[in-house]
Amino acid sequence: MDDRPFWKSKMLTEMSTPEWESLCDGCGLCCLNKLEDWDSGDVYFTSVRCKLMDSESCQCTSYPNRWDFVPECVQLTPEKVPDLPWLPPTCAYRLVDEGRDLYWWHPLVSGDPETVHIAGASARGRTVSEEEVSVDDFEDYVVDWPLTVEDDMETAPPAKP
Repeated sequence: MDDRPFWKSKMLTEMSTPEWESLCDGCGLCCLNKLEDWDSGDVYFTSVRCKLMDSESCQCTSYPNRWDFVPECVQLTPEKVPDLPWLPPTCAYRLVDEGRDLYWWHPLVSGDPETVHIAGASARGRTVSEEEVSVDDFEDYVVDWPLTVEDDMETAPPAKP
């Protein structure tokens, strides 16, 4: 019997739906609007969040029905993960696909959904709703923190005082 957690013992394609869904750490980074340079193919994050993303919880306010409101919302699947360059480096789906472990602040490790925010690995407090910004102005909101957040991550939780 394998006593390792499922994310260490299974490939993404082997996970049950509840296991797959629990891999989402709730950071909200994938729900930020991105811009793609048509010439280079480079993808740039903006601090403009999807209209369905709650800015405090970083969760979708209509997850089961999101395509009714945002038809272009990308459904993550095990097959798509390797080909999505915009998944942040801290994304659990990316980490598991690359054979890496989850960070200490991931809710599956910490047992607390707030640790992703406490660690500063989420979009909480850093975004503006797409309903407040003209699409023509998205380039004014380009940010690099979703791609550099991993650089600031500790491998262990901060020491308690």
